[in-house]
Amino acid sequence: MRSQEPPAPKFGEQSLALYVLLAALFAGSLVTANLIATKIVTVWGLFVPAGVLAYSITFAVTDVICEVWGRRATQAVVHAGFIVLVASWALVALAIRLPAAPFWQAQEAYAGVLGQANRIIFASLVAYAVSQSLDVWGFQRLKELTRGRALWLRNNLATAASQTVDSALFVFIAFYGQAPVLHLIAGQLAVKYVIALVDTPVVYAGVWLVRSRLRAAGEAESLA
Repeated sequence: MRSQEPPAPKFGEQSLALYVLLAALFAGSLVTANLIATKIVTVWGLFVPAGVLAYSITFAVTDVICEVWGRRATQAVVHAGFIVLVASWALVALAIRLPAAPFWQAQEAYAGVLGQANRIIFASLVAYAVSQSLDVWGFQRLKELTRGRALWLRNNLATAASQTVDSALFVFIAFYGQAPVLHLIAGQLAVKYVIALVDTPVVYAGVWLVRSRLRAAGEAESLA
């Protein structure tokens, strides 16, 4: 039997402010992850794109939003993030193509770094569309199955599943033919799984803080 989607939350002043803050953190981390992912770094002896930490923040943020306001409010942030990625892709491409000032001599390096970011952003769009929707759906489904208990379980299971799909799609599209993709996928997954475990207390703290602020402001009706 298909589960009933809870009604959309009613945003009061404090609820809206916190929701916008988390949405901004989500979008900022998302764009940052794509711009810095062109560099491959070494973490614990593993090779991973530099954007792995910034991108992992987005999953923690959506878990907090989904826990507090529900799937519908979270999906709105995910959709907005997709639009932000498309806009950043277009702006990067435009910045590369605009003619440089005659005294500015860094066009080749600029285009070399940000030009690679175009492929990164395209890969991220594909991976993002699949993995973020999977994360939101999985988190909400597990929340229903556990009747709102065991936040740690749905945080880790939903994140692990979505990050696995995300890493495989992103690395293959972004780095195929340029780097050892299987090594990058394995390294990125290992780092992301560790981050998912570590960020569980952060998600708990975020949910507690947001709910406390809403109750103190008399906006408990905003909670899912």
